[in-house]
Amino acid sequence: MLLRRLLVLLLLFPSLALAQAPVPTEPAPPAVTGPTAAPSAGTAPMTTTTEPATPAAAEPAPAAAPAAAPAQAVLPKDLSVWGMFAAADWVVQGVMIGLVIASVLTWTVFVAKSLELAMAVRRQRRLLAGLDSAASLDKAPASDLVAAAQAEQRLSVDTVDDRDGLKERVASRLERLEAATGRRMLKGTGVLATIGSTAPFVGLFGTVWGIMNSFIGISRSQTTNLAVVAPGIAEALLATALGLAAAIPAVVIYNHFSRRVTAYRALVGDTSAAVLRLVSRDLGRR
Repeated sequence: MLLRRLLVLLLLFPSLALAQAPVPTEPAPPAVTGPTAAPSAGTAPMTTTTEPATPAAAEPAPAAAPAAAPAQAVLPKDLSVWGMFAAADWVVQGVMIGLVIASVLTWTVFVAKSLELAMAVRRQRRLLAGLDSAASLDKAPASDLVAAAQAEQRLSVDTVDDRDGLKERVASRLERLEAATGRRMLKGTGVLATIGSTAPFVGLFGTVWGIMNSFIGISRSQTTNLAVVAPGIAEALLATALGLAAAIPAVVIYNHFSRRVTAYRALVGDTSAAVLRLVSRDLGRR
């Protein structure tokens, strides 16, 4: 019995060893890269031909760049004062020339009248100082006022003790001379008033004409491009600027001369009063 069991164990031992031994794995068949594997039985053989590799088709050339957009009109390069004047309409040019002449005339009057008033005031002050220090009309410094008083005295020498009448006649002469002196000092300032009152309207006329030309240019070119509109507007604004440049100084200078002439006439009035005092003094001595 024991012997039988040993024999069974001996017979079973090899099979157990084989069962526990690792089973070798077969390597995976290589991937078919060439022709396809042979067809299995019962199926028609399929022949596959491998076409030679062709280079990748070149990508189509990029489409030609779209035609450049039509060149946009550009503003004139010369937008200086002279450039705008040269490109302006002949009417606007005439307006600008007139305003420039008016401006030059304004400053010419300013320089000339300033020198004239300065010399007249200095001369009148010296005359007033001489009259205040004179003892009689005969010893007074020579001037138009003194000469007028002396002439009236000579003409009234035959009158019989008419002192009040002589004073009135001398005062009348001096008053007329004083008014004439004031008018002479105001000569030339009237043009300043004219320029100051009319120059803005002349510039406005140039503005209206320039804008009208701009609209005409828009209608002819059938475009609202800035290059079409801007030059005419710039010319119009230039005319307005020149009008203001001529008018503002003219008004300021005119007011300045009005005050200066008023002060000068007051100084001439003081001189006339000094002459009258000398006449009254001479009459008192007689």
